[in-house]
This record gives sequence, C-alpha cells and structure tokens, in this order.
Amino acid sequence: MSGTTPQARAILPARRRPGTGALRVTRGFAERAWLVAIAAVLWELVTRAVDETYFPPPTTIAEALHELWFSGPASHLFLTDKAMDDFSTSLTHLFVGWAAAGAAGVAVGAAIGRSRVLNDLLNPVLEFLRAVPPPTLLPFFIMVFQLGATMQVVTIAFGVVWPVLLNTADGVRTVDPLQLDTARVFGVGPARRLGTVILPAAAPKIFAGLRVALSFALILMVLSELFGSTAGIGSELIGAQRSFELPRMWAGIVMLGILGFLFNAVFILLERRLLAWHTGAQRLES
Repeated sequence: MSGTTPQARAILPARRRPGTGALRVTRGFAERAWLVAIAAVLWELVTRAVDETYFPPPTTIAEALHELWFSGPASHLFLTDKAMDDFSTSLTHLFVGWAAAGAAGVAVGAAIGRSRVLNDLLNPVLEFLRAVPPPTLLPFFIMVFQLGATMQVVTIAFGVVWPVLLNTADGVRTVDPLQLDTARVFGVGPARRLGTVILPAAAPKIFAGLRVALSFALILMVLSELFGSTAGIGSELIGAQRSFELPRMWAGIVMLGILGFLFNAVFILLERRLLAWHTGAQRLES
C-alpha cells in the first residue's frame, strides 16, 4: 500500500467495509424506532378512548393484518394463500411497470439530453403528457386495454416514467465536457461513449428518478387495482370498504405503508452499493 496516494488511501477504509451502508441504515432505523413505538401507543390509547368505528385501534388492525396475510404455515413463511395471490399480483404489476418505465425513461431521456434538435422537437409533447394526471387516464386505458394486467402495467408505467426521463435528460445534459473531449481524443465511439462515460456520469440523477418513480408506482398500483381487479392489495382495499370491514381496510393501508418503507430502504442500500464508485471519486476529487 506504500505506492498508493494519500487521496486513494482516504477512500480505502470505505472499500474494506462493504456492509457499512446496511449497518448504517439498520442503526438509523433502530434509533428512530422509539418514535414509532410512542406513536403506536398514543394511537392505541386515543382510538380506544374515542371508540370510533371508522378508526380502529392498532391492535385490531394488526389482528386483521395477521388474519388476512400472515397466518399461513411456516413452510410458506407464514403467508396465507390470499397473501400469495395478492402480493404476487400487485408486486408483479408494480415492478414490471416500474422496470418498463425505467428502461423507456433512460432511453428517451438520454436521447433528448444529447440532442438539442430532438429536445426542441419533443419537449412540448412531453411537457403536455407529463402534466396529465395519470388517474384521469384510467378510463382511457380501460377502454383501450380492457380490464386486466395489461391495463394496470400501462397505467403504472405511464405515471412513473416522467421522473426517470427528466432526471436522465438533465443528468446527461450536464456531463462534464472535459470527460467527453477526453473520450473523443482517445477514439471512443458514440455508442461506447454513451455507455462508459455519459450514463455513468448521469447515474446519480438517474437513480434519484428511479427512487421517486418507485414511490409513484406503489400509488398507481393501488389505483389501477381499484377498477375490476379480483386480486391484489388495491382490490382487497376496495372490497373491504364496500363490505364495511374497516379493520381489513386499515390493514391494507398499513400494508402499503410497510411496503413503501421496505422498497425505499432496499433501494437506498442498492443505490449506495452500485454508486459507491461515484462517492469514492467525489472524495478523491475533494
């Protein structure tokens, strides 16, 4: 290690501890868990004191959550048959729509970010489509794609593509010109330059767009399942509301909150792992 520079040695400790990101997130969650516990206790006390039908206490919601989805055999990780149906349906639609939107957003965003002509040509149309609230297009998607998985995936993809597209275009547009000039001097072609210089430099903004899109995808997943779906968390929500089974309805709401929290935590861990080189490069430059 005697041949390494002081700047390189400064980032070596982070490389020796690959699990520090996960450990930091776990420690941060543990430090904030007391606030969640206090909020749950207050919620329990207030709802039992008020005794309002529309606001069941957390213990009642937890019982409904357990009965609905987590009272299965240990061989199935305690998941019930309904959980297998609901989670597999909802999460498949969510991740397929999110992945399709991510791929399309990166491809179109990179093209727009690198071409001023293409940006001027497509920008008015994209700004118009971006301004249309995705829920208002549900009747149109139902008419075109009929009720089913295709309609739900298209609804999710259309609604979440914009953060990825706009962030990618902005990230590609702001790549350091010195990096591009250096690549040209060394004879790197346009396709290879895109994959080895432009997209890696824009990666932090692309990941930021993907993270926002994942949150939107969870919301649109539920909205798309409220219409004509017979499986999924959104279908369970609307079914419980129509039958006036409020603990089941609240169990679905709490389950969505848990899923949103888990998705965000896992994405942050992956982002830190995949962009560790970018953090190291920033330290080296500073």
